[in-house]
Parts: sequence; C-alpha cells; structure tokens
Amino acid sequence: MSTAISLDAPYDIEAGDRPPLALIAGPTASGKSDCAVALALELERRGRHAVVINADSSQVYADLTILSARPVASEMSGIDHRLFGAWDGAQSCSAADWARAAAATIAEVHASGGVPILVGGTGLYIRTLLEGIAPVPPIEPEVRQVVRALPVEEAYAALVEEDPERAACLAPADTTRVARALEVVRSTGHGLAYWQARPSGGIGHTLSVHGAVLLPERQSLYHRCDLRFTRMIERGAMAEVEALLARRLEPDLPVMRAIGVPELAGVIDGRWPLETAIERGAQATRNYAKRQFTWLRHQLPEQWTRLEFENYNANAVTDILLRFPG
Repeated sequence: MSTAISLDAPYDIEAGDRPPLALIAGPTASGKSDCAVALALELERRGRHAVVINADSSQVYADLTILSARPVASEMSGIDHRLFGAWDGAQSCSAADWARAAAATIAEVHASGGVPILVGGTGLYIRTLLEGIAPVPPIEPEVRQVVRALPVEEAYAALVEEDPERAACLAPADTTRVARALEVVRSTGHGLAYWQARPSGGIGHTLSVHGAVLLPERQSLYHRCDLRFTRMIERGAMAEVEALLARRLEPDLPVMRAIGVPELAGVIDGRWPLETAIERGAQATRNYAKRQFTWLRHQLPEQWTRLEFENYNANAVTDILLRFPG
C-alpha cells in the first residue's frame, strides 16, 4: 500500500493509496484556526480542494459561537468549514459521536479528491478518531443508579477494593471519574484498563496523517487567553449566555459547563460582578490551555512536527506551512 507523501500529491484510494489528512493541534488561543485556513488557502492555490474540519469540543455546539471562539465567515476566507456548530446544545456530543461524524466527513472529502484539515485541541476527540475508543458495553441502569448515589468517599473506597489499578490513577475527590470507573467494573466485570487496551473504530491506519502541534511559549499563551476572554465579553458573550440560560437546559450538559458559561451565568443571576466573572473566566481559560499544552506535548505521535514559538504571527504560519510535507 502506498501513501500520500505530501498533502498536495494526487492519490487513488481504489489503488490502495492512503489518502492524506492534515492535522493541526494546539491549546486554546494558540492560533491553530488561522493556521488551518492559511494551509487550506495554500492547498487551494496549488489546485487541491481543502476542507477544514473541527476537532474542538466546544466549537461543535451551535449555542457557543462567541465563548468557543468559533470562526466566523470573515475568518474562514471562503474555505469550507465542517462540524462547527453542528450539535444543538441540548444534545451532548461525546468523543465517539464526534469521531463518527468526523470519519464520515473525512471520507466524503477524500471521495471528492480533496484534502481534509483537522483542527482543534480536544485530545480525546483526536485520539478516538485515529486510534479508536474503548468498547465498554452499556452500563446496567441499576448499577449506574447505585454508584451515582454514593458519596465520592465511599465510591473511591469501593474502587480501591474492586479496581485498585484504576483507583491509583485517580484523585479520591474526582467524583465523575471515580463513579465512571466503579460503574464499569461492577457492570462489566472488568476495569477500564481492560477495555482501554482493546480500542476499536480508529481510522488512523487508513490515512497518511501529516500532523503539526502548536506549542507557543506559555506566558505569551496565557496573555492571549486573558485577552481572548475580555474580547469575548466585548463581542457579546453575555447575551450568548442569557440566550443559553433561557433554554433551561440540564445543568450537567457540556454546553452548560463550557468555560465562560458558569462564570457569566453568575453575573446574570446576581451572584457576583462582571469583574469577578472576567477574572474567573480568564483563569479557567489559562488552566484549560495548560492541561491541553501538557497533553498535546506528550500524548501525540513523536513523528508529528512540534512547532514552538514565542508569539503567534504571520511568520509562524509560514513556518507551519513549510514544515508540512509538500
């Protein structure tokens, strides 16, 4: 089987070629969306149709245009963008849900002879698409009900007894992950590690993946995070949250827990002033960027290009384009 050694090289899937997938990953506020558009424009200039596909867990929701920093039409520069705002906030988009949609979109782009450009910073989305997901069977409702009713201290103590390997990896106060690990071992008879060692559904082996990871200098990244949240307020983030609250969605839905929503909801409800919300939102953004930075630096394939830079600018974009094969 041959592979597409450059992004703009012709490929024949029926002949056994592995078609190309460009992938630009990076923490929030690192400039990856601009890079994806710049790469797409360069490929279009070379005569190859390019499509940008979202791999950000906040930008999938239609309700979060401003708070997710989803690209607007003027920023897309005429490039086709897919899976941005594709889910209604009332529907949770899991990694498996997104991976199925992304795989179908990638196949559609390849069928037309185009080049898909995946862009985002949600590591679980990227890993699920390329490597597959642990095939954990559905949890028995009775088991889930009992486990979710336990105080986290009792749940963790039970996990230490029933799946000590997983318990050692978790913080005792991590309510969500502790409950998930306990319900899996009780419902299936196997711990999460057993299922995670048997991933299924990944498409990475069918593609020629050209990956780049943006790793800006941390202090400059954090500064961009602060500026980003302030500008979101100026662009109308408060009205976006007001519209979201008016829908009276379940509070545990991902769209309701997205960075900025709880912080600004507190202002709307009169629990704290706007200045406090801005401070908390900026801090939450910085914390998220830090977690993304660490994950992306160490968990993605070693052969992917790591691009470290101090400040995002046009030169950084050019560098990214030149480092992609072809």
